[in-house]
Amino acid sequence: MTASPHGPAAVHLAQLNVAKLRYPLEDPRVAPFVEALDPVNSAADGASGFVWRLTEEGEGDATAMRPLGENVIVNMSVWESRQALWDFTYRSGHLEVMRGRRDWFERHVEAHMVLWWVPAGHVPSVEEALGRLADIREHGPSPRAFTFTSFHAAAEAASPAPA
Repeated sequence: MTASPHGPAAVHLAQLNVAKLRYPLEDPRVAPFVEALDPVNSAADGASGFVWRLTEEGEGDATAMRPLGENVIVNMSVWESRQALWDFTYRSGHLEVMRGRRDWFERHVEAHMVLWWVPAGHVPSVEEALGRLADIREHGPSPRAFTFTSFHAAAEAASPAPA
């Protein structure tokens, strides 16, 4: 994780997204997605505002991690800001890969992505991320678990919940 220039009170934006595979990763129908993993991950690693992403030890990605079942893959990363994550997601080569997602992944029937604020320097665990996903699935967006369209500023997340 890179050091934050913002001091001890700084926060970063964590994200988790999950996707249910239509076919095993070894299936030729998923080959375009698998072939895009290294270039997209390299682009993320070099993107402005990138802080950290989940990988398995000795691997360049986390596609073998299956905390939600055998056919569900996870992606988790931390960014300096909403804008940095937005720019990578929607203004880079990542967008082209997202356009093919329906060929490789099932349609989502519940929330598949969650954002939340973490203290700068904190590396979220998979369990923490899945807890945030469960929160948004059960309660909807809140300062604790939100999306790009239901965004909450870090100050809201730090505020105590109303009584």
